[in-house]
Amino acid sequence: MTTEAQGLMQAAAEVARKSGDVALEFFRRGVTVDIKGDGTPVTVADRTSEQTARDWIEARFPQDGILGEEFGETRPGARRRWILDPIDGTKTFIRGVPLWGTLVAVAEGERILAGAAYFPAVNDLLVAAPGAGCFWNDKRTQVSSVAQLSQAVVLSTDERFLQFPERGKAWRELAAKVSMDRTWGDCYGYLLVATGRAEVMVDELLSPWDAAALQPIIEEAGGVFTDWAGARTSFGGNGIATNAALSSQVRELLGANKRA
Repeated sequence: MTTEAQGLMQAAAEVARKSGDVALEFFRRGVTVDIKGDGTPVTVADRTSEQTARDWIEARFPQDGILGEEFGETRPGARRRWILDPIDGTKTFIRGVPLWGTLVAVAEGERILAGAAYFPAVNDLLVAAPGAGCFWNDKRTQVSSVAQLSQAVVLSTDERFLQFPERGKAWRELAAKVSMDRTWGDCYGYLLVATGRAEVMVDELLSPWDAAALQPIIEEAGGVFTDWAGARTSFGGNGIATNAALSSQVRELLGANKRA
């Protein structure tokens, strides 16, 4: 592990914990919900958490850019930038369900240098950097070795992609072949894949702040993270995470193996 990778992992983990714990202070407190222009909900917890992360980064990495879900982009021309999702799973948060997380990534262009995913309500932390491994609560973690679809657990945040005939049909075909399929995932589903408790997690819609932290986490745990076109990227607008053993088979069923 290089000194830079170790430092960025530690920094991403620290800011994820700090901003996630701020969000936790609002959890199950009946916060007011506003609706953004894109129709998605936002609360004071989202905004306060992201501002906490931004303040932390500005104090320590003042030349870096920042891209966050709630406050947009700062210093877009910076060589390095931090990509923030203060509450991934705001709808889950609002409902008082603990399966939400705070996501922090550090990137140069589209190359992710480190990522952290913190789940404050269940006190789980994942952190990873390319070549440095993936750590779950300070211990190395890895994806499962399950190689039979009949034994696999597959997850999605929800089934909204069923409205797209081709992908909806592909998801149903996959779900029919596995041991168990579940929704209500958000970033928690990727935690389960990275720690070997599920084999597949898919999302029809992912913004960069949803995906950037998750790519190194899945890859460094020995899994495969791509978009639905099969490209290894956090910027494809959607995502498929799998263990290595089922990667090709799952992507073939989903029609996403062209570039994986």
